[in-house]
Amino acid sequence: MTSLLPWLRDAGVVLAAVVAMEAVAWLAHRYVMHGFGWRWHASHHEPRAGRFERNDLYALVFAAIAIALIAAGQTPERRVLALLGLGMTIYGALYLLVHDGLVHRRLFFRWQPRSGYLRRLIDAHRLHHAVRSREGCVAFGFLWAPRPERLRESLRRSGAARRADR
Repeated sequence: MTSLLPWLRDAGVVLAAVVAMEAVAWLAHRYVMHGFGWRWHASHHEPRAGRFERNDLYALVFAAIAIALIAAGQTPERRVLALLGLGMTIYGALYLLVHDGLVHRRLFFRWQPRSGYLRRLIDAHRLHHAVRSREGCVAFGFLWAPRPERLRESLRRSGAARRADR
């Protein structure tokens, strides 16, 4: 049992990092991508003209941070850094599959769920893209999404839906 405890602790750190990355991604999406980093992110709110978009540079930035954490955590006393980098990497893989693959169909996905949580994620993300501007958007998470009805109401209250129709 004693030999299992370090493994469980490490798995807990990785899982906590995966969960924490949704909050980090939400904050980065809301305040960086829809803030001073809009020049890169704007490409994601426009029809894509090719395989890549300028917004993909954000994935490279997060990957570089994860790689740096993994590299810095190669000693026993700094192992937690490598575990955090692994959690970031797992979150990045989930993001790639769900956001780029399922929601935007940039990968091999053709199937679209008709109901359930994955459908809710797709609907929330489409509502996020309903406003093609830097402001007035809703749903800044990537793997967690509020109910679409709540997001529609938020769009109605902000008047962003009217601005999107112009």
